[in-house]
Amino acid sequence: MAHRLGRLQRWRLAAAAAIALGGVLASPTTGRAVVSGVDATAETPVTRVIVRAEPAALTAVGRASTRLGGDVVSTQPALGTAVVDLPGGAVERLREVPGVLAVTPDLRVRLESTGVGPTAEPGDLTNIAALTGATTFWRNGYSGQGVDVALLDSGVLPVEGLTSGNKLVLGPDLSFESQLPGLAHLDTFGHGTHLAGIIAGRDAGTSPSTYSSDNTHFLGIAPGARIVSLKLADAHGQTDVSQVIAAIDWVVQHAHDPGLNIRVLNLSFGTDSAQDYRLDPLAHAAEVAWNRGVVVVVSAGNGDGTKLGLSDPAYDPAVLAVGAQDTRGTADRSDDSVPVFSQRGAELLGLRAPDLIAPGVSVVSLRAPGSFVDASYGATGWVGDRFFRGSGTSQSAAVVSGGAALLLSQRPGLNPDQVKDILRRSAKPIAGTSTDGQGAGALDLAAAYSVNGRTVAAAKVYAGGGSLTAARGRFTASHNGVAVVGEQDIFGRAADTAALAAAEASAAAWAGGSYAGATWAGGGWQGAPADGATWTGATWAGATWAGATWAGSGWTGATWADATWAGATWANALWSSASWR
Repeated sequence: MAHRLGRLQRWRLAAAAAIALGGVLASPTTGRAVVSGVDATAETPVTRVIVRAEPAALTAVGRASTRLGGDVVSTQPALGTAVVDLPGGAVERLREVPGVLAVTPDLRVRLESTGVGPTAEPGDLTNIAALTGATTFWRNGYSGQGVDVALLDSGVLPVEGLTSGNKLVLGPDLSFESQLPGLAHLDTFGHGTHLAGIIAGRDAGTSPSTYSSDNTHFLGIAPGARIVSLKLADAHGQTDVSQVIAAIDWVVQHAHDPGLNIRVLNLSFGTDSAQDYRLDPLAHAAEVAWNRGVVVVVSAGNGDGTKLGLSDPAYDPAVLAVGAQDTRGTADRSDDSVPVFSQRGAELLGLRAPDLIAPGVSVVSLRAPGSFVDASYGATGWVGDRFFRGSGTSQSAAVVSGGAALLLSQRPGLNPDQVKDILRRSAKPIAGTSTDGQGAGALDLAAAYSVNGRTVAAAKVYAGGGSLTAARGRFTASHNGVAVVGEQDIFGRAADTAALAAAEASAAAWAGGSYAGATWAGGGWQGAPADGATWTGATWAGATWAGATWAGSGWTGATWADATWAGATWANALWSSASWR
């Protein structure tokens, strides 16, 4: 990759990782205590670090590591990362090697407890499946089979837990990395892989007949469901609302292509748009998807507890908005709470609350080795070699997406409004907690299993046609200091949101290989499962973007090489993970 971080930015990344450890660390290779970065013993420990570099610089990184007295443990050329063991004083010198973007500690968290599940943590999905009642569906033969969940995120890595059977299907890659060889579809950030595991992860060697009693293998909430991955964001979270809208429109038009059955769409994404949802183009795209039979599950958004109101498009009452629940790892609901970061409504001000809440604190799911999150937050997020711990309404939305898939595998005839109604009516309120924070209450799939469906009024689809600028809120991508602002898409092409809304209403935004009148090289996509054994880098319809395709203007990997995310980082702004620890 060609993203560049200045020396000060690299220092801040490393410093942030160190600060998050609370000042007391354990050396991964010696196990000795290290206080404030100084070995408490007289010996100098070997430090294991993750190096992010431009792919062409990885060879130089290896040579420099050897010259500095270190060893290269492994390299991941496709992701531009390497794991290196270095003498204590050599880390800063490695940061100065040309082409190195970041060097961060690789301090693994290895648990010694022997409780339930692969990691024996309260946030382990084995425990979450039991607490939410997903196991009730499993025991009765419903695991999400036959249901595809579209995940619009940062892509998915084919790690163990997402490679068994026909688990992963590749939709289009709409990200800035779509043309970079070896990066198309791959999760270079780490967010998408984590959510895919929560929704539908499943280790090889598992059997549907023993899901409910399996305390050894990793299982997501709907282990029988399938993930359709649409990659929108690159390693630094760069994406634009126009890309998200295009991805939602693609799902609407291809949900039932031969071999596909997309019934759920997970959108752990949100902006701080103040635009009326009835005009907002992002909300309108979500409404169209809902109206055409796709349950759109959206994270409520993360904040600091000072701002009321949900993110866009969660603030649209048509979708299924999900806030976070802190279960404290116990089955006793009396100690549950809504964490501060989970955005709230305000009934007195006319601001809608989330529809319900679901576990979203320290949720343990699949790790994306070498990704930005992995390199930046591994010191606090790693749980063994395979897993990562994350908190946020992103994780909560993923839990509910898995729950919706379970419900639809049990009752395929339900429409999105009925799914939402059943999940809300079966939710269990947390005592002493305002409905502004929890909506109908905590997800209870055990109760939902037996709740009868009823006729529900269809959610209304409004005209849309509002401002793309307003839909972005404060968060905009920029290139060489020039932000993507105004009524234009990422290619600088004028955006006609009224015309787009009309095309969406008739499910005609995508036409063959073009979107909104712009040619897409590669033509129509028919849906091809990812290779479960070896990742082949399969691209949309067998072709990459090929230079200047989607919007009729220049689109190359180099064009966005120095792009930055203006305003806030991806992990705590648009893409709703509050922390990785």
